[in-house]
Amino acid sequence: MYAIAFTQNILYGRWKYFILWYLKGTTRRYSDIKNFLGDLSQGSLTKQLRELENDGVIAREVFPVVPPKVEYSLTEKGMKLIPVLDMMEAFGKEYGEQAKSTNDNE
Repeated sequence: MYAIAFTQNILYGRWKYFILWYLKGTTRRYSDIKNFLGDLSQGSLTKQLRELENDGVIAREVFPVVPPKVEYSLTEKGMKLIPVLDMMEAFGKEYGEQAKSTNDNE
């Protein structure tokens, strides 16, 4: 049970799943992530990114340029979470439509 709780603690946060999924296979700038997530405050995004970085699942690279340029990518540890996210996506595709159609019919 501890192992599940450990993983849950890493992924805990409204936007972390989406951030990791968006970083899948590529490096992204802060502004790209912000635009992808839409209506999210800068403070909330920064908090989620810092937590993911502290947990060792994303890497942050700062470039010494003006204006500042920061890029994020998955670490090896972060890449190991991608199959979990892919399975969650597949589950949602399979069963999410069923739940949606059931709710629409009520």
